[in-house]
Amino acid sequence: MATELKEKKRWLFFGLPFTFTTYTVKENVLTVNSGFLKKVESDCYMYKIQDVELVSTLFERMFGLGTVICYTGDTTDPKLPLTHIKNARAVKDFILEMSEAARLKRRTVNTLNIGADVTDLDGDGIPD
Repeated sequence: MATELKEKKRWLFFGLPFTFTTYTVKENVLTVNSGFLKKVESDCYMYKIQDVELVSTLFERMFGLGTVICYTGDTTDPKLPLTHIKNARAVKDFILEMSEAARLKRRTVNTLNIGADVTDLDGDGIPD
């Protein structure tokens, strides 16, 4: 049976879940569903998540919330924030654990090229 975490984006004020954004974290994929009139669903495979950061402002801590930021190798969402969620530390730990397991399962190694020129899109060494 697959393990799954589901959280809703909440208002910062009192942490009420009156938004139309839902985060679903499964073993292999992180899904963000947002919108009311226009529904948008965005997926990121767990093996593409390179790093996870937990940020909690003073007001988030007052209402038991946090923001988990996933840094990914995905082209559509290189920085994927899960904003104002409850159980943020548990979600962060789960994402770290599942992303590492997914990389080991796929035998994928993520490396960061620190000196890379991000404007060189075609890889010919000449900035575009």
